[in-house]
Amino acid sequence: MKSHLKPILFIAAITSMISIAATLPPQQQEQPYKAKNLKVLPKDISHDDLEKVMHGFNDALGVKCNHCHASDKNNPKKLNFASDEKEYKNAARYMMKMTAKINAKYFKEHEGDDDMPAIQCMTCHRGHEKPEFQMPEHRQEH
Repeated sequence: MKSHLKPILFIAAITSMISIAATLPPQQQEQPYKAKNLKVLPKDISHDDLEKVMHGFNDALGVKCNHCHASDKNNPKKLNFASDEKEYKNAARYMMKMTAKINAKYFKEHEGDDDMPAIQCMTCHRGHEKPEFQMPEHRQEH
């Protein structure tokens, strides 16, 4: 191939690539995760942190996601996480506020201290939907 054709072929190849790229649909940039309808949890919570919180509820109450989250009206096999249709979701919000107040009042000086854990859902629920209470033996009445 003659040397004077090489620059022309190079320019033709670049022009072709630019033309092809211009006809492709623009790639959408991945949007940062933004949960909807958060009223107690931080609005900028990451998807991973939100999943950890939700799975903590699952474990602490022994329930599945559909306990608090309603089915999607358009696809009943999916959940509508933003919906406030189920009252259990509002109960969970109330309980989160309550435990935050207890922790702020009684456990603030122990924040981050593994020896004195903060009050959590598991403290009372112990894997059950309804809290499980048991009086200490020395306080039980006969």
